[in-house]
Amino acid sequence: MTQPEHAASNADAQVTRGEARGRWSHVPSVPLPGPGRVTAELLIAIVGASAVSLLLQFVVGRAPNLVPDTYVPNAALSLIGAGLIVCLVGGLAVRCVTTAPWWVKFAGATGGFATLATLTLALPLLSTRYYLGGTSGDNEFRLRYMERMASGWGLADFNYEGLPPFYPAGWFWLGGRFANLFDLQGWEAYKPFSITTIAVVAAVTFVLWRFVVRRRMAVLASLATLLMGLHVPGVGEPYAWPTTAWLLPVLVLTWNALRSPRTPRWPLVLTGIYLGVCAMTYTLHLAFGAMLVVLLAVVAGVLRVRTGTSRGEVVRSLVGRVAVVAVLSAVLMLVVWAPYLFGGGLGAENVAARYLPATSAYFPTPFKPNGPIGLLCLAGLAWAVVRVRAHRVALVVLMTAGAVYLWFVLSTLALAFDTTLLAFRFNVTLKVTLAVAGVFAATDLLNWGLGRWHEWRTQITAVVAVVAIGLGVGVLQDSLRGPMQEGFEPALSDYYPNGRTPESRHHIPSEEEDEGIWSGKLLAAVDELGTGTPERETVLSEQHHMLVFRPFWLFHDHRPHYTNPLSRHDERAEEIDSWAESNNPQELYQRMHDGPFIPPTMVVLKKGEDGNYFYTVKYDTFPRKTAALGRKVTFEPSLFDSPRFEKRDVGPYVVIAVR
Repeated sequence: MTQPEHAASNADAQVTRGEARGRWSHVPSVPLPGPGRVTAELLIAIVGASAVSLLLQFVVGRAPNLVPDTYVPNAALSLIGAGLIVCLVGGLAVRCVTTAPWWVKFAGATGGFATLATLTLALPLLSTRYYLGGTSGDNEFRLRYMERMASGWGLADFNYEGLPPFYPAGWFWLGGRFANLFDLQGWEAYKPFSITTIAVVAAVTFVLWRFVVRRRMAVLASLATLLMGLHVPGVGEPYAWPTTAWLLPVLVLTWNALRSPRTPRWPLVLTGIYLGVCAMTYTLHLAFGAMLVVLLAVVAGVLRVRTGTSRGEVVRSLVGRVAVVAVLSAVLMLVVWAPYLFGGGLGAENVAARYLPATSAYFPTPFKPNGPIGLLCLAGLAWAVVRVRAHRVALVVLMTAGAVYLWFVLSTLALAFDTTLLAFRFNVTLKVTLAVAGVFAATDLLNWGLGRWHEWRTQITAVVAVVAIGLGVGVLQDSLRGPMQEGFEPALSDYYPNGRTPESRHHIPSEEEDEGIWSGKLLAAVDELGTGTPERETVLSEQHHMLVFRPFWLFHDHRPHYTNPLSRHDERAEEIDSWAESNNPQELYQRMHDGPFIPPTMVVLKKGEDGNYFYTVKYDTFPRKTAALGRKVTFEPSLFDSPRFEKRDVGPYVVIAVR
């Protein structure tokens, strides 16, 4: 039985008497399934997409081991990707597909999205065991976090022994269980778990949109979300992509539940779970999503008061509904945040927010008409403005885009307090939002054309379908040649722990500048001189690359923006300074073990040109363009001439075991 418009989950306006029938976005209201069916569909999509992705990754992994400098995987992906896009878009108009049982269409859509997401990443990365970004840049932190979570079941900081985690551990904890299940190290599990995550996100995105609009629009909106995630690429941060991809459909469900007191409350449980997932995986998205829920509640309250409902009744109703979201998300948040908050983290200085790249200094303008994506985003923005009073998706799109710009304003104002809100992190959110709105704009235009020239219905539909397929294939291929290529290059060239790259060619250390070539020998020296158990080693080292392959504890994190606020980063740097000022080995050993921190069991220092050893202490330079600078702390080699220290030279490094 179809529910009335005010109680349905459909984001579309009602069809007026003179409008053409059979429209894609102007359709009768879609009944919202019950909570049982919603839960079942989401679980089936998650399990099914995971199985499809893992199977495809297994098949791709059995393909010939091609060297990285070939376009064979890209050619295969172009063919397969184009075929999948043709099936997803073309299937919307094929009678045998549209009349198939619901479970066939459900399996086809979720399986198709999982397949497209998996192959788009697995094929270009066929020759490497690394995910996008390899071991470079921010991936160093991600791989180390995964390595930490794979080494034990508890929540722990990825750097410092005994500290609760500051960065949300939800996704990495699941990744650790994935690694344990398949008997992999954390760094080895990062690629397959990331690809599986992207596949699951694509399938769940379709299910969420299906609760909001008709199946055909859900397919198009989900396809636009996935392609934009690849193009930006939002999939480069696999733990942040889920809450970006799911934001719009969840907000539309939230708006439906807030707009009328007669709508069921249970969709707000889904909103609370969504915000809880944000808290467990990417805290910025929690703050942003919570802000939008409050803004939607305010707008809903104003509209209800304007229709004659008393202010008191409106406030009571909305406060009760928003409270459902707040309580549930807070409970889920505490699952990963309780150790940090109750461990002294409340009120600690957040150095991670003290970062101002160029992308945070300027307002994002993805709607510049300088290409297909820009035109699509421009169309989406114009459509949201024009349709905001009649179309619920348009209202949510406009409020989400406005919230992104509000976040940029607030982030700039926060500079007065010597911090930021990391506004650049929402560039992906804005691009995905406007691109999806562009799809709604295109379908509205199609409907208008069909209503005006209905005798050309078949031809118009065919032209639009061909253009949509061509645009989808074009965006997919441009992603491989453009933004994603920046992630492919390090994944195909970074060193493995054995000192070799995915090319498997012979490397001569004296001719290589990349520190990764020494990782294998350094790890072998640590294993030989140390305890033999990585979880029992506390290491002082600025050799970044080797740290991603073992769950070592660190004495001092060389990246201040990723260090735990409870770690007392500056005090640790002062401790290192005091060690270097020691007069003899006995004094050095005493200072190491009398300090306020767990002393290192292994020290890896670089050799200076004058025969000294040194460690580079990195420090925050906010708001300078360069986020962090370093200063050298020099050690006299004679400080380690004692049975308390055992040394081993490894190329430009010296490995020292502290007994």
